[in-house]
Amino acid sequence: MLLDPDAVLKQIQQRQFQPVYFLQGDEPYYVDRVADALEKSVLPEPDRAFNQLVLYGKDVDVATILSQAKRFPMMAERTVVIVKEAQNVADLEQERAWPFLEAYLKNPLPSTVLVFCYKHKTLDTRKKLGKLLAEKAVLMTSKKLYDNQVPQWLTGYVRSRGQQISGQATAMLAEYIGTDLSRLTNEIDKLLLNVKPGQAIDEDLVQRLVGISKDYNIFELQRALAQRDVLKANRILTYFAANPKANPLIPNLTLLFGFFTKLLVLHQGSPTPSDAEYKKLGIMNSFAQKDFQLARRAYPPERTLEIIHLLRRADAQSKGIASGSLNEEEILRELVWRILHPVPAGAVG
Repeated sequence: MLLDPDAVLKQIQQRQFQPVYFLQGDEPYYVDRVADALEKSVLPEPDRAFNQLVLYGKDVDVATILSQAKRFPMMAERTVVIVKEAQNVADLEQERAWPFLEAYLKNPLPSTVLVFCYKHKTLDTRKKLGKLLAEKAVLMTSKKLYDNQVPQWLTGYVRSRGQQISGQATAMLAEYIGTDLSRLTNEIDKLLLNVKPGQAIDEDLVQRLVGISKDYNIFELQRALAQRDVLKANRILTYFAANPKANPLIPNLTLLFGFFTKLLVLHQGSPTPSDAEYKKLGIMNSFAQKDFQLARRAYPPERTLEIIHLLRRADAQSKGIASGSLNEEEILRELVWRILHPVPAGAVG
């Protein structure tokens, strides 16, 4: 059966265990979360030593996995077999192994819970193995979130922990960390350890604990660019140069690229974007919306497109393509200078 992560977690919470789980997808967070829930929930702790086995895909084949799944429990109600990194099982996707898998899936040992953790990939459910698992097992697919889905997901995660988070703090985490749910939850959990019951996670706490300087960070650089504030932008670049480990080039380029691509989308919409248009792009709070309003006036559509090309050029330079002797600091300085000082038409840039 095809189930989403929330449905699988709900079943586990209700102790409705299935004989076989195939957990797959590009987003490893939910694969790990469901596997961890099964690891901790199916058997009481005293029974795990003899009846719970963790295998690793690179070390086993399908025959080994099935032989372990066919073991009867020892003085316990169930056996649990978890195959981590199942995408590395050498013969899992080879047709010669499918008859054995099919035979087990059609008649699984009722006392065994068999879990495959198949990360960063998905099986094609139009092909035989995918069809087989969709029919005979719990097939869960964990998809990567889009950028504009992250703020809502973050807010929901914090609420599920009984706390609140401000819009600005949500925007900062979403922009700074992106769609990596494992890293996002780690940072949120760290923040939650430092708030009192009823106290919201705010911008100051994020800046202090996530390692973002209050005055000299990529968000302030974005704001300086939106305001065409040359002095402020240069001060931030000087800080970045003095603290290179805390301000690596590629993540900063990614964030700036996201900012200007969203700006280009806004240019293609109405002259005065609605809250719904902003939220569709993941621009969730008034502070960020103000930055985009300023940037719309500072950078018309043609200029925004030129800046996106400059960002792609800087990204190529960061990978050693046509960079000459420029280091990361110089690549970013040149990029910011070119954004703030457009080359006149006909001039050599």
